[in-house]
Amino acid sequence: YNSPISKPLVEIPKDKLADAVTYPTPIYDQEASPKLERMGGRGNSYPAVIMSQFAARQYTKWLSKKTGRFYRLPSEAEWEYACRAGTKTAYFFGADPSKLGEYAWYSENAKESDGDTGYHPIMQKKPNPWGLYDMYGNVTEWCVDQYKADWYKQFAGKTSSWKDTIAWPKTQYPRVLRGGSYISEADECRSAARDKSNKLMNTIDPQIPKSPHWLSDGFFIGFRVVCPVNEPDEAEKHKWW
Repeated sequence: YNSPISKPLVEIPKDKLADAVTYPTPIYDQEASPKLERMGGRGNSYPAVIMSQFAARQYTKWLSKKTGRFYRLPSEAEWEYACRAGTKTAYFFGADPSKLGEYAWYSENAKESDGDTGYHPIMQKKPNPWGLYDMYGNVTEWCVDQYKADWYKQFAGKTSSWKDTIAWPKTQYPRVLRGGSYISEADECRSAARDKSNKLMNTIDPQIPKSPHWLSDGFFIGFRVVCPVNEPDEAEKHKWW
Protein backbone atom coordinates (compact mmCIF):
# COMPACT_ATOMS: atom_id res chain seq x y z
CA TYR A 1 0.00 0.00 0.00
CA ASN A 2 1.04 3.65 -0.24
CA SER A 3 1.47 5.74 2.88
CA PRO A 4 2.60 9.38 3.21
CA ILE A 5 6.17 8.20 3.81
CA SER A 6 6.31 5.22 1.46
CA LYS A 7 7.61 5.24 -2.07
CA PRO A 8 4.99 4.90 -4.81
CA LEU A 9 4.42 1.38 -6.11
CA VAL A 10 6.09 0.57 -9.40
CA GLU A 11 4.20 -1.62 -11.84
CA ILE A 12 6.43 -4.32 -13.33
CA PRO A 13 5.68 -5.35 -16.91
CA LYS A 14 4.53 -8.96 -17.14
CA ASP A 15 7.49 -9.98 -19.29
CA LYS A 16 9.85 -8.76 -16.55
CA LEU A 17 8.26 -10.64 -13.67
CA ALA A 18 10.36 -13.33 -12.01
CA ASP A 19 9.59 -16.89 -13.03
CA ALA A 20 9.79 -18.47 -9.58
CA VAL A 21 8.01 -20.84 -7.23
CA THR A 22 8.16 -21.53 -3.52
CA TYR A 23 9.93 -24.53 -2.06
CA PRO A 24 9.07 -26.62 1.00
CA THR A 25 9.73 -24.84 4.28
CA PRO A 26 11.29 -26.52 7.36
CA ILE A 27 7.82 -27.85 8.21
CA TYR A 28 8.41 -30.34 5.38
CA ASP A 29 11.13 -32.14 7.32
CA GLN A 30 9.26 -31.78 10.59
CA GLU A 31 6.21 -33.48 9.12
CA ALA A 32 7.75 -35.87 6.61
CA SER A 33 11.01 -37.13 8.10
CA PRO A 34 9.58 -39.18 11.01
CA LYS A 35 7.32 -41.20 8.74
CA LEU A 36 9.95 -41.59 6.03
CA GLU A 37 12.48 -42.79 8.57
CA ARG A 38 9.94 -45.20 10.05
CA MET A 39 9.48 -46.75 6.61
CA GLY A 40 13.21 -47.03 5.97
CA GLY A 41 14.37 -43.54 5.10
CA ARG A 42 15.27 -41.80 1.88
CA GLY A 43 17.72 -43.53 -0.42
CA ASN A 44 18.31 -44.95 -3.87
CA SER A 45 16.66 -48.24 -2.97
CA TYR A 46 13.36 -46.62 -1.96
CA PRO A 47 10.72 -44.98 -4.15
CA ALA A 48 10.50 -41.17 -4.21
CA VAL A 49 7.23 -40.07 -2.59
CA ILE A 50 5.14 -37.12 -1.28
CA MET A 51 5.56 -35.06 -4.40
CA SER A 52 2.81 -33.57 -6.53
CA GLN A 53 2.28 -34.55 -10.14
CA PHE A 54 3.68 -31.13 -11.04
CA ALA A 55 6.86 -31.87 -9.10
CA ALA A 56 7.19 -35.25 -10.81
CA ARG A 57 6.81 -33.61 -14.21
CA GLN A 58 9.43 -30.99 -13.32
CA TYR A 59 11.79 -33.79 -12.32
CA THR A 60 11.41 -35.33 -15.78
CA LYS A 61 12.16 -31.93 -17.30
CA TRP A 62 15.29 -31.58 -15.15
CA LEU A 63 16.37 -35.12 -16.00
CA SER A 64 15.91 -34.43 -19.69
CA LYS A 65 18.07 -31.30 -19.52
CA LYS A 66 20.65 -33.12 -17.39
CA THR A 67 21.03 -36.16 -19.63
CA GLY A 68 20.23 -34.79 -23.08
CA ARG A 69 17.53 -37.45 -23.52
CA PHE A 70 13.80 -36.80 -23.31
CA TYR A 71 12.05 -38.15 -20.21
CA ARG A 72 8.42 -37.76 -19.13
CA LEU A 73 5.62 -39.34 -17.14
CA PRO A 74 3.69 -42.12 -18.88
CA SER A 75 0.19 -41.63 -20.16
CA GLU A 76 -2.42 -43.79 -18.46
CA ALA A 77 -2.73 -45.99 -21.57
CA GLU A 78 1.04 -46.44 -21.70
CA TRP A 79 1.17 -47.32 -18.02
CA GLU A 80 -1.45 -50.07 -18.40
CA TYR A 81 0.20 -51.39 -21.56
CA ALA A 82 3.53 -51.68 -19.73
CA CYS A 83 1.90 -53.20 -16.67
CA ARG A 84 -0.03 -55.86 -18.57
CA ALA A 85 3.06 -56.83 -20.61
CA GLY A 86 0.95 -58.58 -23.23
CA THR A 87 -1.45 -60.25 -20.78
CA LYS A 88 -5.24 -59.93 -20.62
CA THR A 89 -5.97 -61.30 -17.14
CA ALA A 90 -6.79 -59.24 -14.04
CA TYR A 91 -3.10 -59.34 -13.04
CA PHE A 92 -0.13 -59.96 -15.33
CA PHE A 93 0.44 -63.23 -13.44
CA GLY A 94 -3.14 -64.44 -13.88
CA ALA A 95 -6.46 -63.99 -12.08
CA ASP A 96 -5.65 -65.36 -8.62
CA PRO A 97 -5.21 -62.47 -6.13
CA SER A 98 -3.67 -64.82 -3.56
CA LYS A 99 -0.47 -64.75 -5.61
CA LEU A 100 -0.18 -60.95 -5.45
CA GLY A 101 2.23 -61.07 -2.52
CA GLU A 102 4.85 -62.64 -4.79
CA TYR A 103 4.81 -59.52 -6.98
CA ALA A 104 3.77 -56.60 -4.80
CA TRP A 105 3.88 -54.89 -1.42
CA TYR A 106 0.27 -54.19 -0.53
CA SER A 107 -1.94 -53.99 2.56
CA GLU A 108 -1.61 -57.69 3.38
CA ASN A 109 2.19 -57.90 3.45
CA ALA A 110 3.56 -54.35 3.76
CA LYS A 111 3.43 -53.97 7.54
CA GLU A 112 6.44 -52.48 9.30
CA SER A 113 7.78 -53.57 12.72
CA ASP A 114 5.33 -51.19 14.43
CA GLY A 115 2.39 -52.88 12.73
CA ASP A 116 1.63 -50.02 10.34
CA THR A 117 2.07 -50.36 6.58
CA GLY A 118 4.83 -48.61 4.64
CA TYR A 119 6.84 -48.62 1.45
CA HIS A 120 9.72 -51.05 0.90
CA PRO A 121 12.93 -51.09 -1.15
CA ILE A 122 12.28 -51.52 -4.86
CA MET A 123 12.88 -54.70 -6.88
CA GLN A 124 12.37 -57.13 -3.99
CA LYS A 125 9.36 -58.80 -5.58
CA LYS A 126 9.04 -60.66 -8.89
CA PRO A 127 8.85 -58.50 -12.06
CA ASN A 128 6.19 -58.68 -14.75
CA PRO A 129 6.83 -60.57 -18.02
CA TRP A 130 8.66 -57.57 -19.46
CA GLY A 131 11.00 -57.30 -16.50
CA LEU A 132 9.32 -54.29 -14.86
CA TYR A 133 9.31 -54.34 -11.07
CA ASP A 134 6.76 -52.94 -8.60
CA MET A 135 4.07 -52.25 -11.17
CA TYR A 136 1.63 -53.32 -8.46
CA GLY A 137 1.74 -52.00 -4.91
CA ASN A 138 4.55 -50.33 -2.96
CA VAL A 139 3.66 -46.84 -4.21
CA THR A 140 0.93 -45.90 -6.66
CA GLU A 141 2.23 -43.99 -9.67
CA TRP A 142 1.42 -40.69 -11.37
CA CYS A 143 0.28 -40.69 -14.98
CA VAL A 144 0.08 -37.48 -16.97
CA ASP A 145 -3.70 -37.71 -17.53
CA GLN A 146 -6.61 -35.91 -15.97
CA TYR A 147 -8.83 -38.46 -14.21
CA LYS A 148 -12.25 -38.86 -15.83
CA ALA A 149 -14.36 -41.81 -14.74
CA ASP A 150 -15.98 -42.43 -18.13
CA TRP A 151 -13.15 -41.20 -20.35
CA TYR A 152 -12.52 -44.49 -22.15
CA LYS A 153 -16.13 -45.16 -23.12
CA GLN A 154 -15.67 -43.00 -26.20
CA PHE A 155 -12.98 -45.37 -27.50
CA ALA A 156 -14.96 -48.60 -27.06
CA GLY A 157 -15.01 -50.69 -30.24
CA LYS A 158 -12.59 -48.33 -32.00
CA THR A 159 -8.93 -48.52 -32.98
CA SER A 160 -7.32 -45.37 -31.60
CA SER A 161 -3.81 -43.99 -31.39
CA TRP A 162 -2.43 -44.01 -27.83
CA LYS A 163 -1.95 -40.25 -28.12
CA ASP A 164 -5.63 -39.73 -28.85
CA THR A 165 -6.56 -41.49 -25.60
CA ILE A 166 -4.69 -39.02 -23.36
CA ALA A 167 -6.93 -36.83 -21.20
CA TRP A 168 -4.68 -33.76 -21.11
CA PRO A 169 -5.10 -32.01 -17.74
CA LYS A 170 -7.10 -28.81 -17.45
CA THR A 171 -7.54 -28.67 -13.67
CA GLN A 172 -5.23 -29.51 -10.79
CA TYR A 173 -7.51 -32.24 -9.44
CA PRO A 174 -8.11 -35.06 -10.03
CA ARG A 175 -5.10 -36.59 -11.81
CA VAL A 176 -4.59 -40.29 -12.57
CA LEU A 177 -2.80 -42.70 -10.21
CA ARG A 178 -2.19 -46.33 -11.16
CA GLY A 179 -0.95 -49.59 -9.70
CA GLY A 180 -2.06 -49.44 -6.09
CA SER A 181 0.26 -49.03 -3.10
CA TYR A 182 1.23 -50.41 0.28
CA ILE A 183 -2.16 -49.33 1.66
CA SER A 184 -4.17 -50.89 -1.18
CA GLU A 185 -6.30 -54.01 -1.15
CA ALA A 186 -5.62 -56.69 -3.76
CA ASP A 187 -8.42 -55.56 -6.10
CA GLU A 188 -6.99 -52.01 -6.12
CA CYS A 189 -3.75 -53.36 -7.59
CA ARG A 190 -5.26 -54.97 -10.71
CA SER A 191 -3.85 -53.93 -14.09
CA ALA A 192 -7.08 -52.08 -14.92
CA ALA A 193 -7.64 -50.51 -11.48
CA ARG A 194 -7.73 -46.70 -11.52
CA ASP A 195 -7.31 -44.14 -8.76
CA LYS A 196 -7.21 -40.34 -8.60
CA SER A 197 -5.69 -37.49 -6.61
CA ASN A 198 -7.67 -34.99 -4.56
CA LYS A 199 -7.15 -31.85 -2.46
CA LEU A 200 -7.18 -33.77 0.81
CA MET A 201 -3.80 -35.23 -0.10
CA ASN A 202 -2.20 -31.86 0.66
CA THR A 203 -3.96 -30.76 3.84
CA ILE A 204 -0.93 -30.76 6.15
CA ASP A 205 1.05 -28.22 4.12
CA PRO A 206 0.62 -24.95 6.11
CA GLN A 207 1.93 -22.65 3.39
CA ILE A 208 -0.36 -20.08 1.79
CA PRO A 209 -0.48 -20.69 -1.09
CA LYS A 210 0.35 -24.36 -0.66
CA SER A 211 3.56 -25.61 -2.25
CA PRO A 212 3.06 -26.81 -5.84
CA HIS A 213 5.71 -29.47 -5.22
CA TRP A 214 4.90 -31.04 -1.85
CA LEU A 215 1.99 -33.47 -1.59
CA SER A 216 2.00 -33.59 2.18
CA ASP A 217 -0.12 -36.75 2.64
CA GLY A 218 1.18 -38.56 -0.44
CA PHE A 219 3.57 -40.99 1.26
CA PHE A 220 2.01 -43.77 -0.82
CA ILE A 221 2.41 -41.91 -4.14
CA GLY A 222 5.44 -42.11 -6.43
CA PHE A 223 6.14 -42.24 -10.16
CA ARG A 224 8.18 -43.86 -12.89
CA VAL A 225 9.50 -42.26 -16.07
CA VAL A 226 9.33 -42.95 -19.80
CA CYS A 227 12.09 -42.31 -22.33
CA PRO A 228 10.52 -42.57 -25.83
CA VAL A 229 12.51 -44.09 -28.68
CA ASN A 230 11.45 -41.26 -30.98
CA GLU A 231 12.08 -37.85 -29.46
CA PRO A 232 9.30 -35.31 -30.10
CA ASP A 233 9.71 -31.67 -31.02
CA GLU A 234 10.13 -28.99 -28.34
CA ALA A 235 6.46 -28.01 -28.33
CA GLU A 236 5.37 -31.55 -27.51
CA LYS A 237 8.08 -31.93 -24.88
CA HIS A 238 6.77 -28.92 -23.00
CA LYS A 239 3.24 -30.28 -23.23
CA TRP A 240 4.39 -33.32 -21.23
CA TRP A 241 6.40 -31.22 -18.76
